[in-house]
Amino acid sequence: MSVSVEPTPVEPRQKHSAPANTGAGQGQSEALRPHAEDAFAAELAALAAQDDRPCPARWKLSPWAVATYLLGGTLPDGTVITPKYVGPRRIVEVAVTTLATDRALLLLGVPGTAKTWVSEHLAAAVSGDSTLLVQGTAGTPEEAIRYGWNYAQLLAHGPSRDALVPSPVMRAMAQGMTARVEELTRIPADVQDTLITILSEKTLPIPELGQEVQAVRGFNLIATANDRDRGVNELSSALRRRFNTVVLPLPETPEAEVDIVSRRVGQIGRSLDLPAVPDGVDEIRRVVTVFRELRDGVTTDGRTKLKSPSGTLSTAEAISVVTGGLALAAHFGDGVLRAGDVAAGVLGAVVRDPAADRVIWQEYLETVVRERDGWKDFYRACREMSA
Repeated sequence: MSVSVEPTPVEPRQKHSAPANTGAGQGQSEALRPHAEDAFAAELAALAAQDDRPCPARWKLSPWAVATYLLGGTLPDGTVITPKYVGPRRIVEVAVTTLATDRALLLLGVPGTAKTWVSEHLAAAVSGDSTLLVQGTAGTPEEAIRYGWNYAQLLAHGPSRDALVPSPVMRAMAQGMTARVEELTRIPADVQDTLITILSEKTLPIPELGQEVQAVRGFNLIATANDRDRGVNELSSALRRRFNTVVLPLPETPEAEVDIVSRRVGQIGRSLDLPAVPDGVDEIRRVVTVFRELRDGVTTDGRTKLKSPSGTLSTAEAISVVTGGLALAAHFGDGVLRAGDVAAGVLGAVVRDPAADRVIWQEYLETVVRERDGWKDFYRACREMSA
């Protein structure tokens, strides 16, 4: 007869303390990229202190507070919660509500739509720990989702709880927390289906011990997948039914995308001691405009049809281009972001296929950028990099 069993205890990870003035990523620590629950500890604490709404079992915050943490707002005491996600409010509300039910959450979208970012912040706000993570790849084994074994213990004493190595999913089940599976569609189909019993029966059998781990209240799972990977390892219909799918769209307007890039680059820049984003907002707007036009296949005014390159030209790539440009401006310029600082990054993002994409880029430069008022410096910088 199978019985409930908790996985082998694991030592908690060490937290780095941050200064008292830690808000939207302001806290400095030795970690190059702190986990969300560390970087935004002050905001999470402020929300918890003023959160008087009902919380699901083992949640750190109520669903309302979790949504406020992601979308931003001002608390009654004047504390400002910075937005972590800029997009339709209903999308976040549906995602949070899903986690409060027995359905798992699948965040779906094209590359660069902040799926991983939203997943991490949801786990941080709900469970206070975003590190129960399985990274999906073509080589992800079944043990990464179920459990593994300490082979020294296994050979010495045979199957036992001491020899069991719990996966992040098993730990989340036993502790009533939120687990994350990144890039679910990159995982082989037979490994994906390991999740079916976990999500439907809320149990994980351990046949070697004649036992099982039963999920306690508070457990749920967030998975991410991108639209362009559907042909890699398509989810089975049985597994897809276990998820509530929420599609994260690209930013609707240029202004929204500029705001997202500016905020995120500002956070990254502060951690790297780079110049302030406001000094380069004009270049950010140009990078976003180029990406959106090539992505949509038409200029902003709708007058000129364009060919789209093979790359995704996502918001995440725009953030990377601008961050790289800020680093160039800081270390090899006067600290002000200029066209020459972002030209190389734009070229690298657009021209992924040296043959086809280069032709598309050259045509765009000559027919659109060259004729656009106020873009002469950008045209010259891009021409130099393209030569």
